[in-house]
Amino acid sequence: MSSISLLTSIDSTSHIHLIIGSNPLAAARCAKSIEVGAKPLLIAPETAELHYSLQKRIDNGEVNWLKKSFDDEDILRHGREEIGGVVDAVFVTSSPRDPLSAHISQLCRRNRVPVNVADASNLCTFSLLSTHTDGPLQIGVTTNGKGCKLSSRIRREIASSLPSQLGAACSRLGNMRRRIQEEDHLSHLMLSGDLEEEESTDQTSTFNKLITEADLDAAKNRRMRWLSQICEYWPLRRLANITDSDVESVLQSYSTQSSSAPLTNTVPSPKRGKIILAGSGPGHPDLLTRATHKAILHADLILADKLVPSGVLDLIPRRTPVHIARKFPGNADKAQEELLEMGLAGLRAGQTVLRLKQGDPYIYGRGGEEYEFFRKEGYEKDIVVLPGITSALSAPMFATIPATQRGVSDQVLICTGTGRKGKPSVPPEYVETRTVVFLMALHRITALVADLTTHDSADAKVFVAGTEELDTSRKIWPKETPCAVIERASCPDQRVIRTTLEFVSQAIESEGSRPPGLLVLGNACEVLMKGYKGRKWVVEEGFKGFDDFTGVGVEELMLGETGKVDGEEVAISVKDKPQATA
Repeated sequence: MSSISLLTSIDSTSHIHLIIGSNPLAAARCAKSIEVGAKPLLIAPETAELHYSLQKRIDNGEVNWLKKSFDDEDILRHGREEIGGVVDAVFVTSSPRDPLSAHISQLCRRNRVPVNVADASNLCTFSLLSTHTDGPLQIGVTTNGKGCKLSSRIRREIASSLPSQLGAACSRLGNMRRRIQEEDHLSHLMLSGDLEEEESTDQTSTFNKLITEADLDAAKNRRMRWLSQICEYWPLRRLANITDSDVESVLQSYSTQSSSAPLTNTVPSPKRGKIILAGSGPGHPDLLTRATHKAILHADLILADKLVPSGVLDLIPRRTPVHIARKFPGNADKAQEELLEMGLAGLRAGQTVLRLKQGDPYIYGRGGEEYEFFRKEGYEKDIVVLPGITSALSAPMFATIPATQRGVSDQVLICTGTGRKGKPSVPPEYVETRTVVFLMALHRITALVADLTTHDSADAKVFVAGTEELDTSRKIWPKETPCAVIERASCPDQRVIRTTLEFVSQAIESEGSRPPGLLVLGNACEVLMKGYKGRKWVVEEGFKGFDDFTGVGVEELMLGETGKVDGEEVAISVKDKPQATA
């Protein structure tokens, strides 16, 4: 496997960039240096024919031209004084076949000065990415010297798929983060008495309330975690359209001391509202039911779970108000209460409220609890429940895992890895012919594996009644039991990790998390896909989708798929892909 580059973002403000040459590429390098705040220093003989744009920048004083041939001492004496005169980077724009190019490359390497030589990756210690810039947002693409034209094409494709104004959204979210940090810092100063009275006269009354250190820490964590949730789960289209009023709303709703009035104080409407509890399926918008799609198009208000994917949220008309649940560990109950209050307010205002959930509303979606809530409020006749395809059964299918298979698995058990109030649930005992699907479990995978494979784990320890003797009657799971982690099922960035109970924790720690995800456990995991013998785990990336049901395209046949084996990047061609068995 060939090595890859370490991609970095460098603050080049006031850096000295030595640019050698006078051709159009030298002009482009000078322009890029100026763009990032560096100071380009051009070295070219006085007789050199300068590109017209380069000459213009020299005339305007943007580029300093040393009218001379290159000398070895140039890289060591023309840099910033604070780093001993060494330049920050060298750009060679002459032909790689020019002996001077190789000489400068060796000289820079010897003195540990970053060097870039045009069209000669073997002479470079760094390369410039093909970049898309939109305000503070920068996206760079590199093929590591394999084809600059291709990297430009890929960059254009990526940029064209992004919504407009995304850079402005980055600025607003950055301002939100800064304000949260500043307000929290001021609150701590006021609590400690380090802030003089006249310095705080311009602050809101929130900062003058008697609050404790614990209150401040809790509020800070709530607001920063909600900001993280916004960045992670809001559709890019919605993020791109975020406004200053949206920012203010988020900041006020998670202020240090919440003083917002209950949402249920809405003046009742003569028109009766309707609440729709609907499942949006595992992720791909093609897996929505027609009923749920109609509800999305005609709802007056949509209250969505944070894990409803952007492909589904993108179907919501722009005119329809959308509220995405502020659920994160430690705030789930409060966020659920907020959604119920908003739904109730909408009902009393005579609106059609769509409570949009991932998967199916009655499979760990709190659908039953919400039905009960609205029934107690007197709206039982106004509740509509629409089913959805649950990821518990569809995700294994997308990973080529049959939940049941004659002679292998005759039963399916759907469990949660996290019970109420974040407490662990009771682990199921081992049954050889059972397929178990764990939802909401990957964040505590190490503890879950211990619960399943031992009797004395901290969370699943059980004693014989009336004694201190450990109860070992539950049949534990063998560590070699096949399992699969399936993340973002049916979405373009779907990922499947095939492994065993013994290595699943290590695999997730190595590969990272890509929520939402679930764990499938049992012999059914290896019925159709045998994986790679002797490997600890195999990673498969991507979802083919439903765009073409007629056959496999030429590109897929030629290029195959990409994946990882034990954290190592591999190319999986069609003929090398693990084969299905009869």
